[in-house]
Order: sequence, then C-alpha cells, then structure tokens
Amino acid sequence: MTHVLLTGFEPFDGAGVNPSWQAVQRVATTPPDGSSLTTAMLPVVFHDAIARLRAAVEESGADVVICVGQAGGRPGISVERIAINLDDARIPDNKGTQPVDEPVVADGPAAYFSTLPVKACVAAVREAGLPASVSHTAGTFVCNHVFYGLMHLIASGRPGVRGGFVHVPYLPEQVPDGDKPSMPVDSIAAALTAIVSAAATTTSDLKETGGSLH
Repeated sequence: MTHVLLTGFEPFDGAGVNPSWQAVQRVATTPPDGSSLTTAMLPVVFHDAIARLRAAVEESGADVVICVGQAGGRPGISVERIAINLDDARIPDNKGTQPVDEPVVADGPAAYFSTLPVKACVAAVREAGLPASVSHTAGTFVCNHVFYGLMHLIASGRPGVRGGFVHVPYLPEQVPDGDKPSMPVDSIAAALTAIVSAAATTTSDLKETGGSLH
C-alpha cells in the first residue's frame, strides 16, 4: 500500500472556487486501488503554503506527495517537470504579498526536477481519455513556490519520498462565457486518480518524447 499526500489550494484572486481543491476532495472519496490518501488544502500565500505543506508531509508520513494547482487558460492537465527558485508574482497572494525576483529558498539550487514519473503520469491521463502534457514551466506564483518548496524539503531531509506538481484547468463555471478552456471537476478528478495510480506504481519513467511550454 502506497500512502499518497494530495494537496490543493484555496481560492484566490477573487474567485469563489479553486478546481485543484475540489478535484482533490473528489479523488479522496475513492482512492485508487493499492493507495491510501491524505489530503490537505494549502493557502495561496507565499511561505505560509510551504509551512502548511511541510506539516502535512510530516503528519501524513506519505511515500508520494502530489501538489495540485490551477493554471487558468491551459486546455488540459499539465504534469510539471521542473520547479525554479524564483518568486515573481503577477498578482498579490491572499495576504497581499507580491514578491518580485526573490528566491523561494535563499541559497537554494536554481531548480529541482520532479521525482514523479511525469511521462507515465501523462500517458495514464491520456489513456483515461483526457488531454494531458508534460509542462516545463510551473510559473513563478505560489504554485511554483510550493513545488520548489516540496522538492527542497525532499532533497534536504526526506530522500525516500517522491513528489511533484500537477496543474489543472479552470472549471466551466469559472468561464461562463466559454472564452477560455475548462474541464469539469469529475474529469479533473479522473485525471488525478490516474496520476496517483501511475505515481504509486511506477518508478521508472517512460522513455519517449514529450513536453510543452505553456
């Protein structure tokens, strides 16, 4: 049995919902076979989010940690490959903080790679009939901040844990005019279920081309 910690975010930027947390809650009701799940909602606040994540990792004792966030405008599921040591916020976080050109971790490495089988995760989502791709940029807002924080935590003290980050699209109700891509919460949850299953059972990634910039 592989224990997985799955995190989502609270709403931000004036929105009433965040699809990452809604989908994470949906997955938790029916965990994939062979996996047990713990969930946690993270604040959209620089540094507070990493502190909450660190506590959740310690409390859960998870083998695998998958953090999930919203990437409004992307058409499908994005399995992130790399986290960079940079905060450069386009908008303030939920406490009004807006760091510009600051490191996530002072004197930390420039970047970390995900330790999830990112291409196998993408393949699993596609096999479930949903659009997905490997992404090479998680942005420079709180999502990348948490992704980098997770990988730094693993590298500096939890080498037996594997972790990474997944971005999901808007929900249809967030784009009532239909002018941007969206995905129903059930579909996002199905994609996350496929990713959890792939991450829990696959240690060697697929050797094939893949990846896109968003």
